[in-house]
Amino acid sequence: MKKALVTGVTGQDGAYLAQFLLDKGYEVYGAYRRTSSLNLWRVQFLKIENHPRLKLVEFNLLDASNCLRIISQIQPDEVYNLAAQSFVGVSFEQPLVTSQTTGIGVVNMLEAIRLVNPAIKFYQASTSELYGKVSDKLQNEETAFYPRSPYGVAKLYSYWITKNYREAYNIFASNGILFNHESSIRGETFVSRKIARAIAAIVNKKQKYLYLGNLNAKRDWGHAKDFVEGMWMILQHKNPDDFVLATSKAYSVRDFVELAFSFVDIDIEWSGTGINEVGKNSKNGETLIKIDSAYFRPAEVDYLRGDHKKANKILGWKPKISFKELVKEMVENELLNI
Repeated sequence: MKKALVTGVTGQDGAYLAQFLLDKGYEVYGAYRRTSSLNLWRVQFLKIENHPRLKLVEFNLLDASNCLRIISQIQPDEVYNLAAQSFVGVSFEQPLVTSQTTGIGVVNMLEAIRLVNPAIKFYQASTSELYGKVSDKLQNEETAFYPRSPYGVAKLYSYWITKNYREAYNIFASNGILFNHESSIRGETFVSRKIARAIAAIVNKKQKYLYLGNLNAKRDWGHAKDFVEGMWMILQHKNPDDFVLATSKAYSVRDFVELAFSFVDIDIEWSGTGINEVGKNSKNGETLIKIDSAYFRPAEVDYLRGDHKKANKILGWKPKISFKELVKEMVENELLNI
């Protein structure tokens, strides 16, 4: 029986990955950061909290001795490092914490593996935010990086230190450069979940407006279930390498909003420009969407669209769940749980 250590198990990707690995027959050690109240709602949502092969362990990525002890005690076959301060907006407000957790913390994991057992396979959760200010229509493994946030810069460090340990110490260390991936257990502050939650609240007369920032920012939106399978496939490949996981299709925040509202039979009609633009219900003229400058980033990333040809050719990976299916699932789940 293979053993896997999954850091950040209480997050969207960590919970889905734990579920996926359990289904594969793994013994899974789910690492979480200690807080005053343990937040396991995602693990509970996926009905794996009491799985006999899931063991939850307290863990702090910033404590090098803790990393060393956990790796020594568990002796995992595979480590999936998903722990991070992952909110782009928050990274502008907390740049040092973001740099330490999302960047420097990765070195603690790699050092522990190097010292305990260099044969342990290591997966680092990288991100499309590495690309930032792009000029290419499609971003792949060879596209130049230009991060536009403290989060993106911290992830750039973790990307390169992972490659460095692979080349310097012959560790099986791989990066997955994942484009946006969402689900019904996405964090509430991420725009996809925020939109779905607001629609359910508006329909049920519990909220009047949905406030958004840059409606024209385009992203490559996929489903987290598809992407965690890709993480696993990256570590099953015979050689360590770096792979882009994406759908290769881009939709704007505006597209997401319009599609999401369509599932509650509301057609959005736009009027005004810039900060004064509003989205109205075309049937009755009621304003439902407003722009709030608080949601604009200091440095915006306008367009991201990934090229997953390498992952498809070498790993046989491709996304299965469409953008429409993803948005529909998220809206329907919020309507059921409002």
